[in-house]
Amino acid sequence: MCARLKILDEIVRLRTERNWSEYTLAKNCGLSQSTIGGWYRSHQTPTIQTLDKICRGLGITLSQFFAEDGDPVSLTREERDMLDVWCALPPQKRRLVVELLRNP
Repeated sequence: MCARLKILDEIVRLRTERNWSEYTLAKNCGLSQSTIGGWYRSHQTPTIQTLDKICRGLGITLSQFFAEDGDPVSLTREERDMLDVWCALPPQKRRLVVELLRNP
């Protein structure tokens, strides 16, 4: 499954786990409901900064958001900066970066 869909699915899971509507999530995160709904309509991924707002609104950390099977995840400042840059890249450049990383 695409990482973008996993992120959106996880937001839905955490929201529905709390019995929150998109409006309630938006209100708790300091975002507009149209911003949240727009991700699903246009299949976009929130930026790391926006995802951080969502996590704070949900009362969790980014590490907890990305943890799998309860495994703790810790991001260094450098890794977080890299994710910020990654989120800003268009798909074509993301593919080039992945190719470069796989074939040094």
